[in-house]
Amino acid sequence: MIIDTHSHLYGEEFTSDVDDVIERAREAGITKIFLPNINADSISPMLALARRHARFLYPMLGLHPEDMTDDWLNTLAKMEVLLQDPSHPFIGIGEIGLDYYWDRSRYNEQQEALAIQVNWSRKYHLPLMIHTRSAHREMVDVLRNQIATGKSSNGKLTGVFHCFGGTKDEAEELLRFDGFMLGIGGIVTFKKSPLPDVLRQVVPLSRIVVETDSPYLAPVPYRGKRNESAFIRATVAKLAEIYEMTEEEIAEITTLNALQTFPKAL
Repeated sequence: MIIDTHSHLYGEEFTSDVDDVIERAREAGITKIFLPNINADSISPMLALARRHARFLYPMLGLHPEDMTDDWLNTLAKMEVLLQDPSHPFIGIGEIGLDYYWDRSRYNEQQEALAIQVNWSRKYHLPLMIHTRSAHREMVDVLRNQIATGKSSNGKLTGVFHCFGGTKDEAEELLRFDGFMLGIGGIVTFKKSPLPDVLRQVVPLSRIVVETDSPYLAPVPYRGKRNESAFIRATVAKLAEIYEMTEEEIAEITTLNALQTFPKAL
């Protein structure tokens, strides 16, 4: 039993064979797949796919930092209307965050959008799925500010730092956010990745969930191919090696971690 906590199966990369991809995931022992949203246009196809595979696919809602347009405030307003429906299907707020890798032109706007969506987490009692690339310090500062200014009655922030591949110091800093997990995917299998050593040194298995980020970041031995949820077995195998446990134990613990973090997926 394994949960893929991050997959974009609703994307055009899977249009022609998504049902086959899902069947392969089931055959690989995947019991649930979480679907973070990226923009306004992806909501409808994501929800349609989740309805077709109810109790297997679980959608989230959020605006990815690389998908911000000049109309981003209006997009967020429309998304929040969906969250205000008490019967909404979303298990988390995501995929949200900061990404300055290619473009810093929306430097301040990305942080404003992140702060707004972090506040949704408290307001609607949903965990966060946070994307960070070339923006570790800014993301930490936004989160700390939100925690410092938020009222305890509005609820505690929880969630996942998606696609973690950072340093020992960055891992230690993120682990200070109680209630957050590190999302570990294909990067951990890459030959030159320092991530295995970082995990061994400072990250307990109790703070890890597994993910694919499919169709991106396929693990070894599938590098260069379209990633899919079934490939998560390679990540689980690598974690078993790192933590000197069985694959079954890794799967069980990371599944419990995912369900603890995203209780609406129970």
